[in-house]
Amino acid sequence: MTAQPISTRLPALDAGAQQHSDKLLAHIQQSIRQQGGWIPFAEYMQMALYTPHLGYYSGEANKFGRGGDFVTAPEISPLFAQALANQVGQGLQETAGNVLELGAGTGKLAAGLLLQLEALGQLPPHYFILEVSANLRQRQQDSLKKLLPESLFSRLQWLDELPANFDGVVIGNEVLDAIPVHVLTWQKGVWQERGVAFESGLVSQLRPLQHASLVQAIDSDPLPDGYTTEVCPAAQGLIASLAAMLGRGLILMLDYGFAASEYYHPQRTQGTLMCHYQHYAHDDPLVYPGLQDITAHVDFTAMAETALAHGLTCAGYTNQAQFLINCGILQLLQQVSPEESARYLPMVAAVQKLLSPAEMGELFKVLALSKGLSEPLVGFMSGDKRHQL
Repeated sequence: MTAQPISTRLPALDAGAQQHSDKLLAHIQQSIRQQGGWIPFAEYMQMALYTPHLGYYSGEANKFGRGGDFVTAPEISPLFAQALANQVGQGLQETAGNVLELGAGTGKLAAGLLLQLEALGQLPPHYFILEVSANLRQRQQDSLKKLLPESLFSRLQWLDELPANFDGVVIGNEVLDAIPVHVLTWQKGVWQERGVAFESGLVSQLRPLQHASLVQAIDSDPLPDGYTTEVCPAAQGLIASLAAMLGRGLILMLDYGFAASEYYHPQRTQGTLMCHYQHYAHDDPLVYPGLQDITAHVDFTAMAETALAHGLTCAGYTNQAQFLINCGILQLLQQVSPEESARYLPMVAAVQKLLSPAEMGELFKVLALSKGLSEPLVGFMSGDKRHQL
C-alpha cells in the first residue's frame, strides 16, 4: 500500500496562497536552473523562509498562535516571560545594559518582559528588537502599541542588523532552529549532501559532499548506511557575531535540540528536519514553499564550542522545565488563587505544557553564554547540564 503524499494530507490552499507559493516556486526554479540544476538544501531553505515578500517569514501570512502554524512559549502563557524576566533582570543588574531580542515573533515576549522588568524595578534604558522581516516588524509594532503603555513602548527600538557593540542581555527564543541547515547522508562509506533539483516539481537529490568541514564534528564510524542528519554553520556564525558584539553581558538561547552525542546518535537515522503548516507537523520541506515553516533541531554542543572559541563563557545549559522552575514560574503560578478556577485552571494547563517532559519541558533547552559576569545565574542554580555538552 502506497503512502499518501504529504500535500494530500495537509489543508488545501486557497487561490491566493497557491499564487503566492507558485511565485516563490518560480524564483527557486530559476535559481536551480542558473546553478546547473541543483542547489544545496541550505540555499533552498534560505529562499523558502526569507526571500523578500515571498518567503515564509517575509510574507504576510499569520505564522504564530492558534490562527497560524505553530505556538511558541510566550503565546502559551504570560508566566513564561515573567519567569524569564528574573534571569534577564539579573543580567541587567550586573551589566547596567540593555536588552536585545533576536526575532521577536508576535511581540508577546517583549511585552511580557518589559512589564515584568518594570515590576521588578529593573527596566533597561532600551529594548532592541532585531527583526529581518518587514511584515513581522510592522505586526510587532502594532501589537506592542496596544499591549504596552507609552512609557514602556518608547524604550523599544527596531534594528536592521546587529549593533557593533552591546552590553546587556541578548535573547533568542526559537531563533536558531529557523536558520538554514545543510542536510547530509552517509551512503556507502562516504558523505553525500542533499540538495534540491527540479523535475516537473521540486525533488530531493544527493550530490558528493564538496566541503568536508561540514562533517568534521560527526563520528561516521558507527553510522548505518542511509543515515541522514543536519549541520548548521550559519547558526555558529550567528554565535560568533554575537560574541564579537558583546562587551559585557549574557546571551540566552532557548530552542529545541540536543547535545552532539544525542543529536548525531546512530539511531537518529532521519535527522530532525520538521515542517509546520496550520498546526500540522510533517517532514517534507518541498511542499507549499513560502507557506510552511521549516526547522531543524539545534546542536547545542556546536553552539557552546563556537562560543568558547570566540571568547564567551558557557554559563549554563539545562532543559526548559528546570530553567523556568529555577526562575520561579511555580511561585508566580501560586500568586493566583485556585478558587479563581476560571483563571487558575487554564494557567495550570499552560504551565504544564511548558514544563512537562512530554510537551516542551525536556525537548526545549536553554543555553547561557556570558562575558564579564561573575555571579552564578539564577536559571541554572539547579539541574545544570553543561557536562552533557
